[in-house]
Amino acid sequence: MEFARKVWKLLVAIKDGLALLLLLLFFMVLYAALTARPGAASVQEGALLLRLDGMIVEEPSIPDPVTQLLTREAPVGEYRARDVVRALRLAAKDDRIKAVVLDLSGFMGGGFVHLQDIGDALDEVRAAKKPVLAHATAYIDDGMLLAAHADEVWVDPNGGAFITGPGGNSLYFARLLDKLDVKANIYRVGTFKSAVEPWTRSGPSDESLRAYEGLWGAIWEEWKADFAKARPKAKLDRVTGDPVSWLKASGGDAAEAGKAAGLVDRIGSQTAFGQRVAEIVGENGADKAPGGFAHTSLFTWLDANKRDRAGKAIGVVTIAGEIVDGDAGPGLAGGDRIARLLDKALDRDFAALVVRVDSPGGSVIASEQIREAIDRHKAKGIPIVVSMANVAASGGYWVSTPASRIFAGPGTMTGSIGIFAILPTFDKAMANLGITGGGVKTTPLSGQPDVLTGLAPEISPMIQASIENGYGEFLDLVSASRGLSADKAHDWADGRPWSGGTARQLGLVDEFGGLDDALAYAAKQAKLNPGEWHPEFLGGGGDPFAALLGRFHSRESARGRVTGDLAGLAAARQHDLVQQAAIQVQRLFSAHGIQAYCLECPAVRPVALPPVRQSLETGLGSQLLRLMAN
Repeated sequence: MEFARKVWKLLVAIKDGLALLLLLLFFMVLYAALTARPGAASVQEGALLLRLDGMIVEEPSIPDPVTQLLTREAPVGEYRARDVVRALRLAAKDDRIKAVVLDLSGFMGGGFVHLQDIGDALDEVRAAKKPVLAHATAYIDDGMLLAAHADEVWVDPNGGAFITGPGGNSLYFARLLDKLDVKANIYRVGTFKSAVEPWTRSGPSDESLRAYEGLWGAIWEEWKADFAKARPKAKLDRVTGDPVSWLKASGGDAAEAGKAAGLVDRIGSQTAFGQRVAEIVGENGADKAPGGFAHTSLFTWLDANKRDRAGKAIGVVTIAGEIVDGDAGPGLAGGDRIARLLDKALDRDFAALVVRVDSPGGSVIASEQIREAIDRHKAKGIPIVVSMANVAASGGYWVSTPASRIFAGPGTMTGSIGIFAILPTFDKAMANLGITGGGVKTTPLSGQPDVLTGLAPEISPMIQASIENGYGEFLDLVSASRGLSADKAHDWADGRPWSGGTARQLGLVDEFGGLDDALAYAAKQAKLNPGEWHPEFLGGGGDPFAALLGRFHSRESARGRVTGDLAGLAAARQHDLVQQAAIQVQRLFSAHGIQAYCLECPAVRPVALPPVRQSLETGLGSQLLRLMAN
């Protein structure tokens, strides 16, 4: 028996050794694949193929590699907007690129400002006398806006093109909470701070509706103007004014209806489209499959064209996604992570710092943590410039206040200067189940906040006082940064979100422009001439393992979620709405503390929110927040 046990141990050891060896070999091969960089020889003369299977974002998130190896569901592909813009601008000047091809069948959308930037870059390609061709199974607003900048827009015979416009309904949970005897205790400052309304009302308030109408109305006008400029002959009013009659006029054939309205130019399969591209750029010599054409992919093209790093460095820090406490991100703006990036760069000889913001806000504590880290760079005497992308509202505006100059687009959503907190209590629901509380208290705050058996009467006024104090701090930051009186700052605040165009008129934004404009302004303030500087993106290296997974999975993932007919698009929208509802419920029952968050502003991406970090500062307000987080 002893001999058998020894043999068994030997076999187990051999098995474990072989498994470890195979694992090491796997990671060695993987490392070799990740570190191998394509050179100029990898670029094939022909088309630049942008197969955008996923979303355009400011900062791609990093999926957990272990989860991605084990899960059966591929992550949504994410493409950095500035990478796509740079690829197109390089293509416009490189003789090896004869055309640009947009494959949008798996495209899941992006922010309006990002789409405008990419559209401008596509126009540069066309101005260089290089054709741009687009194909998709079906187009909806975001994909249609990109395709509008193409010389030829193709759609699959079984697909179509639809324009829905921005806006839509939000969910309101007040009646459900009443039925469950759950009370959402709301603390806020700002008449227009409507992020709390889903828990207190059965529909939007008049103030919220006014904010929505002004915001989405301005964005819609910008969208239509951009589309009409790119595709002036399209009959947009017919498509959006009476969509039923428009579709019926083509016998219900959405592809033909899109062509009749000038949204698309030609109807054809992916193979037919590929054959058309091959007529322009040549066939793919390595692949004789039907519909193949000579091309270079986005990632190969970017890898073969490294950024110029000559001259002085201008630092760029990205604040993208919801602002949360802790180390979250990229893709989420974790206060600890971003402050650490900034502090590690304090000893760098940056000529200036550009803060790129694409965030609807979030945690007040994390927003202030990031703002203080930016201020430490400002104390060095270098120019601080903010570039707002799609959204820079609430906490996103909070972190923008150190800037001497703020750039935004007319379609940027900003403002929403107000704060709130939500604390649900369950004493009535617990009593209905026969559960009550009792005990000894040494002070009115003993055991508080008690969300299960009820709040002491002192708690709510104390939290509201903390909210009002935080709002006062927010107003002070805005008035000092923008050179406004406290009264004027309050007039433009009060929790109301603004479009970039209105924000510029109010003085909350200084100038229209994108990231390149902000960088050029920062360089000028630092007394640097063109060619004497380069941008250096803090924490922008990314995770090569996650990038490899994204390249493997993104196409399958996106194309499994996007379908061409109207019913399929409705199903995809239903999935998104259910996901958003789940996030809203999570927001109520998760601990976040005081928030500077914009409900009207679209989330950069749906996210699962992390808990409030444990290392909160001392003080009564912070102690209350800590109790709320437990």
